Amino acid sequence: MLTMNKSFVLSIVLSVLSVAAVFGADYTHYYSGLPVKVKPVQAFELPKTEKVVTDYGAVGDGVTLNTEAIQKAIDELSARGGGRIIFPDGIWLTGPIELKSNIDLNLSRNAIIFFSPDKSLYVDPSPKAGRFLPCIRANRANNISITGEGTIDGNGAQWRPVKRSKVSDVEWKRFRQMGGVERQDGSLWYPWELKSGYPDMDETPEKQEKRRNDLFRPSNCENVLVSGVTFQNAPKFHVHPLNCLNVIIDGITVRCPWNAQNGDAIDLSDCHRSIIVNCIVDAGDDGLCMKSGSYKAKALVNGCEDILIQDNTVYHAHGGFVIGSEDICGMKRIVVRDCTFSGTDTGLRFKSAVGRGGKTEDIYISSVMMTDINSEAIVFQCDYADRPAGSKDVQASAPAEIVNVPEFTDIHISDIVCRGAKTGIAATGVAGFDCVHDVTVSNSTIVYTGKPMVIDESTARVKISNVNFVKDAK
Repeated sequence: MLTMNKSFVLSIVLSVLSVAAVFGADYTHYYSGLPVKVKPVQAFELPKTEKVVTDYGAVGDGVTLNTEAIQKAIDELSARGGGRIIFPDGIWLTGPIELKSNIDLNLSRNAIIFFSPDKSLYVDPSPKAGRFLPCIRANRANNISITGEGTIDGNGAQWRPVKRSKVSDVEWKRFRQMGGVERQDGSLWYPWELKSGYPDMDETPEKQEKRRNDLFRPSNCENVLVSGVTFQNAPKFHVHPLNCLNVIIDGITVRCPWNAQNGDAIDLSDCHRSIIVNCIVDAGDDGLCMKSGSYKAKALVNGCEDILIQDNTVYHAHGGFVIGSEDICGMKRIVVRDCTFSGTDTGLRFKSAVGRGGKTEDIYISSVMMTDINSEAIVFQCDYADRPAGSKDVQASAPAEIVNVPEFTDIHISDIVCRGAKTGIAATGVAGFDCVHDVTVSNSTIVYTGKPMVIDESTARVKISNVNFVKDAK
């Protein structure tokens, strides 16, 4: 019993030390030598009050549902001015929780916040809600963070559809043993009427699938930090700030099965003054992705501006670094440098379509090392079509109205080394519009297996200089 108490105390001490180090972090040095002036992120402080989640009745036995206890801890500490809520070693089963201003969730090394498979817990009572509640959400909060060394698990297999073509026989058998239903002549599985006995929340599996939630989604928040923790197995996206200002993502790991439907790792949607550094990603969809939706008059910020992405490693993803598919409010002053992409479907991916597009400018990408890229090392696509599970693989249909035409411009890519891509550089715009122009790729080496370049010069203008294309001999 004495050993357990010492271990418990030690985990708390380590967690507190970790938080102190994180909030003392200075990111100034990352902004030296940038090719464009990017407004830097600002470190922020929280009150020094510390509470352990067990003080509010939480039990880390993997069985007790702790939603009320965790929310009580957040609500009460936030009302008192804020502080740090420590999750010691254990498995903390919970439903959706909401972060409030001036709160840090700090996870010890062997702490796992594990989200319940009971979908009824995630129903948003708002009549305007189109999706389930995120596992962890925050709305118009200031100074919020998730830190430590533990894991946040979204239990995504209970939510995600599965394509038969993307799993082995053994995996397919495992999914079928969960229950579920098959569609399209057995080529698609939905987690519907599962043997676990938890109720479904929609009329059909297809409708329920469209309401899947994100693992961590703060919206309209200022000063957001995630550091050190592992986010895994999201029902949909993993770390997804929306319309947020001053976002720091430092040293996290994001992981899910390579075939996880819509399993985006880190998405910044309409965020200003943000940094993503020292992260490791191995995900089922986009790796490091910038998005911008329609203009929102009451949003804290719109568009993506002043973003630095550096010293990250992306293993599997549909794209290592991605802009789109929505970039309606525009992108400007984004720098990506000193990253590694190993095993991604594409390396640098710029994707949009008429109806989804906006203007980019001051985008600088350099010193990215790529290996084993399945398709293009660099690709610009202006006819992207979102294809949810169950949809047919067809080209995007022409929009009823010509609005929000994408414009990829003022993008500068240099010092790229890619060993092993099917295509080196591909670019296609939209006839009659200047969608891809003033794009440069320079001082790079690309080893390819198919074609060095597939560029539609009638719709895309990409200037190539001092790029060594090498045909793979194998």
